[in-house]
Amino acid sequence: MASQYFEGIGRRKASSARVRIYPGGSGNFVINDKEAREYAPRAGDYEIMLQPLTVVGQEGSYDISVHVNGGGVTGQRDAVRLGIARALLEVDAEYRVQLKPAKLLTRDAREKERKKPGLKRARKAPTYTKR
Repeated sequence: MASQYFEGIGRRKASSARVRIYPGGSGNFVINDKEAREYAPRAGDYEIMLQPLTVVGQEGSYDISVHVNGGGVTGQRDAVRLGIARALLEVDAEYRVQLKPAKLLTRDAREKERKKPGLKRARKAPTYTKR
């Protein structure tokens, strides 16, 4: 890959992704040293991760390298998507006009709620018995 790159950090739930996009590439997409389709084999995940490139009409014109850790499959997928969107803003600030209405620049802040004492999970209470 070329030496000049633009970087973006994406986070979702417990996942964190460091995304580097290299202009003038051939569309190579590598996640944690694996091909992206091999890393995320679930149906639709690959397309969701590349959504920012599709919105700005630049699919296939950048090489993408991602290091992602923490969380599960969905959290990592959405962290990569946000990281790509933020890296595209580093390339050209004009992309904001297209990415913002598509809600690709907003970090999804929902986190797992903590378990409370006396409950089975965060909100599930044990069954009430009268006697």
